[in-house]
Amino acid sequence: MNIVMPGKAAAFAATQREKADKLRAQHGIAPQPWYRITNAASQDEAEVMLYDEVGGWYGATADQFIADLRGVTAPNLRVRVNSPGGSVFEGIAIANALRSHPANVTIQVDGIAASIASVIAMAGDRIEMAPNTMLMIHDASGVCLGNASDMEEMAELLDLISDNIADAYAARAGGTRDEWRARMRAETWYLPEDAVENGLADEAISAPKAAEPVEPDEDEEQPDMARAFDLAAYGYTGPKPEQPTEEPVTLTFNIGAAVGEQLLAALRAEVNGRTSEPEPAAIGEPVEPEPATEPELSEPVATADPADPADVEDPTVEPEPVDEWAAAVASLIRPSPDPWAASVAHLTTTASSSAATEAA
Repeated sequence: MNIVMPGKAAAFAATQREKADKLRAQHGIAPQPWYRITNAASQDEAEVMLYDEVGGWYGATADQFIADLRGVTAPNLRVRVNSPGGSVFEGIAIANALRSHPANVTIQVDGIAASIASVIAMAGDRIEMAPNTMLMIHDASGVCLGNASDMEEMAELLDLISDNIADAYAARAGGTRDEWRARMRAETWYLPEDAVENGLADEAISAPKAAEPVEPDEDEEQPDMARAFDLAAYGYTGPKPEQPTEEPVTLTFNIGAAVGEQLLAALRAEVNGRTSEPEPAAIGEPVEPEPATEPELSEPVATADPADPADVEDPTVEPEPVDEWAAAVASLIRPSPDPWAASVAHLTTTASSSAATEAA
């Protein structure tokens, strides 16, 4: 954000800067510069790093930057920018110091050049945008303390400063002040290709292409990093062979051996004997007459009363199905009398019951 500090705001900022310096001194903290200048890049090129806000209320000011810049004696100067902006007047002073330096100045945007940092970028003899970087321009903004007249004066000042910044873009990229003010009011962001197309940069540096993989020579000994990891130390002997598919096993169950021939014959006779004719006896075998059985007394059948709604069958209700198998084997599961229990029943009579019988 562009920070303008005229009048009372500038006095307030100076007071805050003095308080910050006192706090640093109490804690033994040296002020950290927001830039770095070095001649170590090469003998012919020095490097300047602008990797923070420009100026600011609590940081270094343009006069310190310019004093250090004077020590650069290399014929070429590369300024690497990654800054969101900062103070307008500090940035303009830095831009003019770069323009007046005798070295050939190349601005390289490493991350972002926004606000007044984009104006500093316009001071380079050549502007390069690294891959995936951005450049942003917008109108100036500021802080004002005062009455309505102070506010009106601040608005006029901000418009004047914004016109001045628009002239810096127009001088570099062409166009008119009004065209660049319209882009600044819209807060326009530029990718590297967009910045080159609109004249704000000279080159969009392409990202280095990945090297194509080279197939290793089979005869050449491979380095240790390329060799396959040996898992034999962990007991791994390779993939297991496929097991043959087993054929399905058929289980044969002999019900006669399980329940006995006598019960099986009874089941077979009970199921099939009721619906089929009795098998004729073999020739020469004696036929025993079946013992006569007493007829079972059937319970009286209740007749339906037409007057009772409960006795009237509902035609919509289907009768429950009869389980023929359950009816066929019902006689087989009735408990039969135990002859042993009948023979010893008189021996298990209790004394109290015997006494009661004798008394009777």
